[in-house]
Amino acid sequence: MRYMQYIFPYVLASDIVDRYDIWVNTTNMQDIEYFKLMAERYPKIRLVWQPDGICDGINSINAFYRYCIEDATVYIKIDDDIVWMEPDTFEKMVKFRVEHRDAFLVTPQVVNNPMGSYLWQVKGILNYGKYMQAFPNHRILWKRGAFAEELHHYFLSIMERDAESYRKLYIGTVPVACNRFSINFVMWFGSDMAKINGLVPGDDEEYLSSVVAPKLGTLNYYNGDCIVAHFAFGPQRFVLDKSDVLERYGRLCEELFKKDEEMQNVWQAIKEMKKDVESRLPEIMAQKPPYPVMKKPFMKRMKADFKAWQKRIAYRIEKAKGVKYIVKEGSVF
Repeated sequence: MRYMQYIFPYVLASDIVDRYDIWVNTTNMQDIEYFKLMAERYPKIRLVWQPDGICDGINSINAFYRYCIEDATVYIKIDDDIVWMEPDTFEKMVKFRVEHRDAFLVTPQVVNNPMGSYLWQVKGILNYGKYMQAFPNHRILWKRGAFAEELHHYFLSIMERDAESYRKLYIGTVPVACNRFSINFVMWFGSDMAKINGLVPGDDEEYLSSVVAPKLGTLNYYNGDCIVAHFAFGPQRFVLDKSDVLERYGRLCEELFKKDEEMQNVWQAIKEMKKDVESRLPEIMAQKPPYPVMKKPFMKRMKADFKAWQKRIAYRIEKAKGVKYIVKEGSVF
């Protein structure tokens, strides 16, 4: 049985720029070049074009699922901003996936995932100072960059003291019914996706997490005894991009990789590829994008700018008021 198959799109649709004139820009061209170098060096990486030849942000992701329907295959979708995983994440998650054949999706417990944060709360592992409801787009657990920063710093602090301390955050197996949850890291059997022919309309997160399981008469599961870390959702980026969170994860990973010669070699190769891409930036900028350059409609630009302005104002108001978000051990109940 082929347990895992990776599909890396040339453009990670979730990483498309969210404002101003174009949706394929220099950053995306850098990403494409980086992925090309990765594929040349590591044969397991197979680059796949967006099936419909369009690049329209998250609306472009759903087309890839039609490639994920082979029998006897477990597929894994991983967001491009997963910044840390347990050393044996893949082994544990594949084993869990096979053992829970009644599930449609399975996911590990994710640092900075609204439902994951909610589960830590109701299990009495973490306390946020007050009860946070089970909303996938919760105004704090999903929207507030300051909360996400505090959560990341809590996790990083315990990891920097003891690299095995993540185990105290385990919560066991948790079944999920029809609730939407953020699909930062999810796995499914190709045979299950084949039951819907890999056809995912519109928002893939809503459809896969909330519609397909009840449609097929199954559940989704959190494997709360496996932990990965997710950097940021769009509304959180204004705060997290200015923080030292990524740098701390980088240092954490580098220290862990020093204990494994193979990972050290991979880490060094990645840094070399990144340096190579940066050194050829003018050449890369001059390349023709693989998809048509789509100009964002004026009203859509205005709406995006207005929302960005709202986020900045809300953050500054909270800062002026001295609002602090709490993440600590223990129960809120």
